[in-house]
Amino acid sequence: MAKDKSSKKDINKTKASLPPSGFKVVVREITHDKIAMVAFSIIVLILLLTFVGSLFLNGKNVTEVNIAEAYYGWGEAGHILGTDDGGRDILQELIVGGRNSILIGISVTLVCEVVGLVVGLVTGYYGGVVDAIIMRVVDFIQILPMMPIIIVLTTTIPNYNAVTLVWLISMFGWTGTARYYRSFVLSQRGRDYVLASKTSGSSDLKVMFREVLPNITSMIIIDVVLTVAGNIGVETSLSFLGYGLPPSTPSLGTLIGFANDPVNVTTRPWLWLPATILLLLISLSINYVGRALQRAGDARQREN
Repeated sequence: MAKDKSSKKDINKTKASLPPSGFKVVVREITHDKIAMVAFSIIVLILLLTFVGSLFLNGKNVTEVNIAEAYYGWGEAGHILGTDDGGRDILQELIVGGRNSILIGISVTLVCEVVGLVVGLVTGYYGGVVDAIIMRVVDFIQILPMMPIIIVLTTTIPNYNAVTLVWLISMFGWTGTARYYRSFVLSQRGRDYVLASKTSGSSDLKVMFREVLPNITSMIIIDVVLTVAGNIGVETSLSFLGYGLPPSTPSLGTLIGFANDPVNVTTRPWLWLPATILLLLISLSINYVGRALQRAGDARQREN
């Protein structure tokens, strides 16, 4: 019995001496930061409003035109946030439009992260000629005027839809992600664990994806969170200009686009103000949570 107790004590001491898991570090950093906690709560509420709320809405009814109810103000005729020029309920458009903008932001981020991560791993790991060639391609894409090219393509591509928009934005967005990960892989490829893995006969793919990749996971999480906010902003900007989602598809950008008319800005703020506030809340909240994640990543590295 004494041996069992001593062994349990040794196990507990060993567990206590181990560094906390990445998840625990993230939770600790967010819970200790009141602003990050508020920001995280806002993100959860927005996701519930847009994704869960849209389940109770009929897509056809949201975009159905009813001129007789055009330009109702705040709370008039049962419309909490009023109606637009087509008599469509602003609250319903805000819910569906917010969902669409967030979905596109997440989709673009996933594409950019996968492509950028693979390219960054390859260029950073091999270096030399491979790195020089791929980075020149990246440099060329980055100097291209993204917005004008996307605008031209949206007007020329037949059967243009949300999926097309995701691929168009991703076509330019992956380059910054690739450069971001390349810098981290360059700093890792000379580490002892990489050299030991090479010496043991591991293939390059195993070294990259089994050794290097797990050591930059904190950087991946941080980049994913912050990139989502940036891609939501890109989609909103294109929709605001009229070259994002099709006119029949609600978006935060199309709602904010009502501010193009000076009359709407001064006399009909319900048309554009709710979408503007929602976009600001999304961007600021993601930014604060991203900062907390960055601190968690730094803390995790120090404790290891």
